[in-house]
Amino acid sequence: MSNDPLSELTPDFFLQTFILELMHASEQQGQEHCEQLIEHIAQTAGCFFEETYRENTGKSERLDTESYVELILGIKNNIGGNFLLVSSNQDCITVTNTCCPFGERVTRFPELCRMTSSVFGGIAARNYGYAKVDIKKSIACRHGRCDVSIHTNPQTAKEHHGMEYTDTTPVKQISDAKALQSRIESSMQKLWHKKNKAVSEKHHPPAIVAKSPAMQKILHSVEVVAPTLATVLIQGQTGVGKELVARAIHAMSDRFHKEFIAINCGAIPESLIESTLFGHEKGAFTGAIEVHQGYFERAEGGTLFLDEIDSLSPAAQTRLLRVIQEGELERVGGRQTRAVDVRIISATNQNLEELVKRNLFRNDLYYRINVVRLGIPPLVERPEDLPYLVQLIVQRLNKRYNKQVESVSREVMKKIRAYHWPGNVRELENALERSILFVDGREMTELDLELPVRSRHGEDWRNEREQTVSKMEKAFLETALKQHAGSVRKVAEGMGITPRAVYSKLKKHRINMMNFRVP
Repeated sequence: MSNDPLSELTPDFFLQTFILELMHASEQQGQEHCEQLIEHIAQTAGCFFEETYRENTGKSERLDTESYVELILGIKNNIGGNFLLVSSNQDCITVTNTCCPFGERVTRFPELCRMTSSVFGGIAARNYGYAKVDIKKSIACRHGRCDVSIHTNPQTAKEHHGMEYTDTTPVKQISDAKALQSRIESSMQKLWHKKNKAVSEKHHPPAIVAKSPAMQKILHSVEVVAPTLATVLIQGQTGVGKELVARAIHAMSDRFHKEFIAINCGAIPESLIESTLFGHEKGAFTGAIEVHQGYFERAEGGTLFLDEIDSLSPAAQTRLLRVIQEGELERVGGRQTRAVDVRIISATNQNLEELVKRNLFRNDLYYRINVVRLGIPPLVERPEDLPYLVQLIVQRLNKRYNKQVESVSREVMKKIRAYHWPGNVRELENALERSILFVDGREMTELDLELPVRSRHGEDWRNEREQTVSKMEKAFLETALKQHAGSVRKVAEGMGITPRAVYSKLKKHRINMMNFRVP
């Protein structure tokens, strides 16, 4: 072992550290600033690398494929990478890498993959007139390796995703993605402001973060699907933002001037689901003392968002199928057929195909609601979105709690990137909200987040704790229902949550609120 305590401080290590710390400092100035900095560095450095290569090889003409490959592999491998050529032809060059020049610390800043993209793409565009760089896998996103394809033929490149570059317009896809996101957010915010004229400044219009390729693909699908009449099925884990995507589809459709009604089917008691959706006539059942319009009639001409559609009863599934097929319905207890014009957007966090196989969901209904399917990836598969989401959420929490937090510390961001976020964006919001309450200055240095306990002993303790909390919650709900004679609204007010949340908890604990109603 060397006696020099700084023996590992090589030029490469110094520059790697310098760039990573520069990225962190830039993050504090805002994500747009960070993005622009990466792009500027990459474009300028790419020109310098190419110029150096030409000086050392004496090449002044356009680089051929062999020279281009030699250049891009040399750039990376001379600073600590392990890039190899996989294949090359006149339309596409593919390389792979098993060692990132930035080391494992690159997982803190997956945005740095854009630097590779712009260096490779910029050089290719200057020599071939066009390039699209598709990073299929990356060490920064914890895939274990990098797989990069540089497409130089715009016709064959149409079939692939990636950043586009031309000799005059670098990073075309970045500007296109920004324009698309701006169009969708603008439409959503117009509707929000129209409906919430008197809302406090502490409430915020909807916003979609889509810096990751996966979410940019979702936004592109939204713009394509929105103007059509197709039913849409949105699949994704709890907390990924399924309702937000549904609202975006409505805002970009021709129905934007009509109602958007969101319903959590899982939060409605099974005995009331048909009446809630399709309405009922006076005297249809005990307690039906007047005519009730269901959500379908109230959403006439607009969009109906059915979240947790997998929880619909068989009878409700049958009625829903008829509405979709025939465009008409009958209220519960009624005989009159009523025409309805409603666009259906459904959502689920379950595998509907599996439920169909188990005869728990109607096969014909599944195909009716699944004309277009959008799968929203979990947050763990969208690392590029994390810093932008953190910045957006912190800004909103500042207004809500009168804070002046400008950034999160390096350690907090490292913790955020390392966590698997089973609750996705919703869990991220909750963790930041709990943490920001205790911040006195302008930087969040602590994050109230319980990282997963991996030991068996820890798992047993966690399960025991969850069971205890669940029992306490159930007992509290039953006591509150008794106190308020089964009124969910009053229970919700007492708990400081929405009636929808109470219904969800009642379903979770299998509590029938009707058992607490006073005759």
